[in-house]
Amino acid sequence: MMSYLRKLFRERLGWVAGATLVALGAGAATFQNMPVADAAGGGLNASQAYRSGLPFLGALPSLAGATTWLNSPPLDTAQLRGKVVLVDFWTYSCINCIRTLPHVRAWAEKYRDQGLVVIGVHTPEFSFEKDTANIEKAIARFKIDYPIAVDTEHRVWDTFHNNVWPAFYIADAQGQIRAHFVGEGNYDKTEKIIQSLLAEAGKHDAMGALTTPQASGEQAAPDIAHLRSGETYVGYEQASNFVSRSGLKRDVAYEYSISDPGLNEWSLGGNWTVGAERTTLNRAGGSIAYRFAARDLHLVLGPSADRTPVRFKVRIDGHAPGENHGSDTDPAGNGIVTQTRLYQLVRQSGVVKEHVFDIRFLDPGVGAFAFTFG
Repeated sequence: MMSYLRKLFRERLGWVAGATLVALGAGAATFQNMPVADAAGGGLNASQAYRSGLPFLGALPSLAGATTWLNSPPLDTAQLRGKVVLVDFWTYSCINCIRTLPHVRAWAEKYRDQGLVVIGVHTPEFSFEKDTANIEKAIARFKIDYPIAVDTEHRVWDTFHNNVWPAFYIADAQGQIRAHFVGEGNYDKTEKIIQSLLAEAGKHDAMGALTTPQASGEQAAPDIAHLRSGETYVGYEQASNFVSRSGLKRDVAYEYSISDPGLNEWSLGGNWTVGAERTTLNRAGGSIAYRFAARDLHLVLGPSADRTPVRFKVRIDGHAPGENHGSDTDPAGNGIVTQTRLYQLVRQSGVVKEHVFDIRFLDPGVGAFAFTFG
């Protein structure tokens, strides 16, 4: 059931352009009337106490359940008292999380000296995301320098009663949660909350212009207006919309034949073993096809079990992608799987249309986990 709930939340909430405020306690509706604009307009000085009007949603829960910490020694709520704290639940192959990172990095950098502490709680969805070495590579890839609590056992997740990626909890300098968002978007409102809570703590100079981070590749904002495809898992535990004359065979090597997929359907060609999380190619030359309607197509992939890189070739409607290639492919459709992570394989550069995507792997051993779109 928990896997289904995570999938449901990521599909229903993760794609929205505006993040959602979740009421965790009485008075949450007062958020809509928060007088941030008054403070941002100027006129405050050190002798004036500023009150944001944000609700009080309970004490910031403990972070003690983290397995380890990266970029920082362990932090606890006592150490964080006196700081405004943004807790970001994320996992490194989640496209919705990836697209928030330019904003989170910008806030961490801009407001660090005013008293903001950003903590990324990395709670895995897939087994490979439990590997600390993989998390460290992702931190380097995304240029994250703020503290990361590695939540391998979901203990921090459970302490917060969290159930979705990404999720933001923003606490004031007294250790009280004042806002909680789920999903992407609404970044200006989130930043104004940060500014407002810093002003409550006496940092009036935090109020003012908002950040405008630049993002490219898979970190760029989605094209919601043309998005008609949703997250699709390839492992049988959460697989959907698979088309084949033979059906999906669990945990056994099987020779599949590509079927012509309808919109948001996918198919396998070649010898594959479909596992609970990961579908693994047993012999070179295997392929996956998907009919999609979105600007961007991503696929979470991993190399062979011995970490040998796997070469691949992408086509769109049977042709090289050309100017519609993603950040992990060239115009001829060539790419290589070297790490287990999300790969951007298509970015349509012109009018977004429905297409059949296919990817053929030139080496055995690749693992495929999930398609996502943007």
